[in-house]
Amino acid sequence: MEERLQKLISQCGLASRRTAEEWITAGRVTVNGLPAQLGDRADLDRDRVKVDGRPLRGGSPRTYLMLNKPRGYVTTLSDEKGRKTVAALVSGCGKRVWPVGRLDLDSEGLLLMTDDGELTNGLLHPSRQVEKEYLVWVTGDVEYALPILSGPMELDGEPLAPAKVARGRESDGVTQLSITICQGKNRQVRRMCAQAGLEVKRLKRIREGQVQLDRKLKPGQWRPLTAQELTALRKHL
Repeated sequence: MEERLQKLISQCGLASRRTAEEWITAGRVTVNGLPAQLGDRADLDRDRVKVDGRPLRGGSPRTYLMLNKPRGYVTTLSDEKGRKTVAALVSGCGKRVWPVGRLDLDSEGLLLMTDDGELTNGLLHPSRQVEKEYLVWVTGDVEYALPILSGPMELDGEPLAPAKVARGRESDGVTQLSITICQGKNRQVRRMCAQAGLEVKRLKRIREGQVQLDRKLKPGQWRPLTAQELTALRKHL
């Protein structure tokens, strides 16, 4: 079936549609030996589409994984410092998948991984407002911090969308908070807590959109997404 080139490239897992459009504009994509233009369409069963001279192949199913990321792993496919990466944890899936968003080295919990560029872009684009819920264990004056965390805040000179904050159990001076945000600035939850005078002892993501972290997954374990979970994520496209 004929589709726009940027959609075909995204469906094949090479890049998001936006990036694919940049490749087309830069002359990196050809159709039947001719340079492609924005707006061109093709059918992979009929046309020869190449990116940087390499054939674009369709038809292979995409891969969608849920990983329970442990602390001590960086959310990259490779690391110049030689640190452990999440790619090593999912190497047994048989496909080259990448993380959707990030969790910093000391954070843990739900990390989605896929080779679907379109889904990745849909979940990460700011306009989609995809909720991400974290459990955060903190020390400090929680009573003082709660109205700050749930009120107007800024990071890097930009206003943040209001967070949803709920207080949980307290033990030995450590309080558990639930913090839900719909943005993805670098170390956002940790920096929000620091602004509110709290020290983060532990941070765990437990939900993205309507997909909850599977409690049966131990740190470092992964499983394919269910059909229901994938349907819930695709609504953000």
